[in-house]
Amino acid sequence: MNNIILCPGQGAQVVGMGKLWSETSEAARAIFQQADAVLGDSLGAPLSTLCFEGPADSLNRTDVSQPAIYTASIACLAGWLDGENLTKSELNIAATAGLSLGEYTALHIAEAFSFEDGLKLVALRGKAMQEAAEAADSSMVALIGADESQANEVCDKAREGDILVAANFNAPGQVVISGSSAACDRAETVASEMKLRATRLSVAGAFHSPFMKPAADQLAEALAATTINAPSCTVMSNVTFQPHDSDADSIRQRLVDQLTSPVRWAACCEYLVEHHSEASFHELAPGKTLGGMMRRISKGTKVQAHNEPEAVS
Repeated sequence: MNNIILCPGQGAQVVGMGKLWSETSEAARAIFQQADAVLGDSLGAPLSTLCFEGPADSLNRTDVSQPAIYTASIACLAGWLDGENLTKSELNIAATAGLSLGEYTALHIAEAFSFEDGLKLVALRGKAMQEAAEAADSSMVALIGADESQANEVCDKAREGDILVAANFNAPGQVVISGSSAACDRAETVASEMKLRATRLSVAGAFHSPFMKPAADQLAEALAATTINAPSCTVMSNVTFQPHDSDADSIRQRLVDQLTSPVRWAACCEYLVEHHSEASFHELAPGKTLGGMMRRISKGTKVQAHNEPEAVS
């Protein structure tokens, strides 16, 4: 049977992630060791220590959580294959998809770039996004129960000349908007008037909005210097909600665009369900967030979580 691999994005991080994989699998442990060697103390402590022991305040920083989640997901896949005594080719991966940051994990799994190159990219991406967030007073608001037209209506009514855009279409009834803090304040009021539930998110700033343009510019330079190969399987683009093509410059541009464009996760999943109806869906560590979203996107599609080794899950 073919398999679809789903890769989590920022927000899935939790202290202790990947620890059991590292303790039970030599292959998983080797991934964390490689990450520690590549990043050194650039995060303030070894990446594995931050993943396994925290503290949560450090792990939740955008510049830390992004390389941490990428590493934990790849270690999870290595440990899963190790435990099943399988090679990656024997897993018959038909497609991969990742939520925002997870798109880098998905591309690495599809052999578009090496683990080390991907790690350097997501470390730079996280640092650049943290800096862009700190440079502006901005935030994000989740609109529960909203569809795309309602989310756009909230933005139009609350914008008042500030930046406020739809940023994440995660699942039916779950849209996140992103913009200046003042506009987000107004959006909460407008959403309430429209009988929508608005929840302010605990994030560093307005991701997937024009506020991230400085980060996108830094990322473009790094991507231009990174070797990118044609993916070995279908990899979904969050921006176009279509598979990446084999052209390296196209992949680079989609990844740059992703920082300032809305994430079309629900549409990516709908594409995969439609085109791979017989495949088995799997979610890599950390967490089970994507499986929860899939229940809203395609109720009949089950996603097997690999948050921990089966023997201890």
